[in-house]
Amino acid sequence: MTHPLEALAAQDLLLPTAPEARSPARIDAEAIRAAARRIAGHVRRTPVLRLPGAALGVACAELWFKLEHLQLGGSFKARGMFDRMLSQPIPQAGVVVASGGNAGIAVAVAAQALGVRCEVFLPELASAAKRRRLAELGATVVVAGAAYADALAACLRRQSETGALWMHAYDQPEVVCGAGTLAAEIEEDAGLPEHVLVSVGGGGLIAGVAAWFAGRTQVHALEPHGSPTLHAARAAGEPVDVAVAGLAADALGARRIGSLAWPICQRFVAAAQLVDDEAILAAQQQLWRELRLAVEPAAALPLAALMSGRVQPLPHERVALVLCGANFDPTTLA
Repeated sequence: MTHPLEALAAQDLLLPTAPEARSPARIDAEAIRAAARRIAGHVRRTPVLRLPGAALGVACAELWFKLEHLQLGGSFKARGMFDRMLSQPIPQAGVVVASGGNAGIAVAVAAQALGVRCEVFLPELASAAKRRRLAELGATVVVAGAAYADALAACLRRQSETGALWMHAYDQPEVVCGAGTLAAEIEEDAGLPEHVLVSVGGGGLIAGVAAWFAGRTQVHALEPHGSPTLHAARAAGEPVDVAVAGLAADALGARRIGSLAWPICQRFVAAAQLVDDEAILAAQQQLWRELRLAVEPAAALPLAALMSGRVQPLPHERVALVLCGANFDPTTLA
């Protein structure tokens, strides 16, 4: 049976990479399957925890938690970073990435496993826990500017000087397809839910998830009020720059939705909802108190959207929630 997105392959999803000159790449079901084959044995196949909605006071049949905070490096991003590095030769200069933390950690994990050099450019708002973890993984850490865009500019300058492989935090086809492998696992392990709830920063995760499900379920984009990249783009009709602030800004701190994510989200994301910091914090604490799941604020947005009523499933429906990362100071849960 042909996957719905494969029928679009000849249309408007030709997605080039940059800055290196390479052939255009597609983001579709077959590309996600190929990514899954490449990264198998390098990343963890994380479990899906299935609970009745009533267990957390949600009026739906079941909640399916994709426990991606248990992934290598503490977030889903290891999938995409391994996929990109396994897709091509690595220059002697190694790899460079700009990151609010999670992507940098994922690149460092992959680089360490594959025995290549790694340099990570962080914005000043990156948490101390993430900086410590990068150092432990042997990455060279450079703090450059107040926000992600500043770190990205410095990273690109370094890439042009050294010829290292540029690893974008979210806006490269291999990275998006790698992220999409977790959606394939949800369907393989639990079935097809009526709703899938995904946190959004630059859009790599939701693009991969939406590309896999391709309209067969309702995919909801969830963003903090302080970092509304997709919500703002939808309001403007095109990607626009936004301010970056709030509880989850270190992980969801992109200023603009990714160029790869935008057309996929336009076609296959049902809604983009904003969640306030108080609801995010309450959901983070609820996950710890009731389920002993220690996740970072960015990973709590899916539950926050349910608890605050931003997403309201029907009583018979099943809802998949992607718990995307756990790189934070766990003492804050107290």
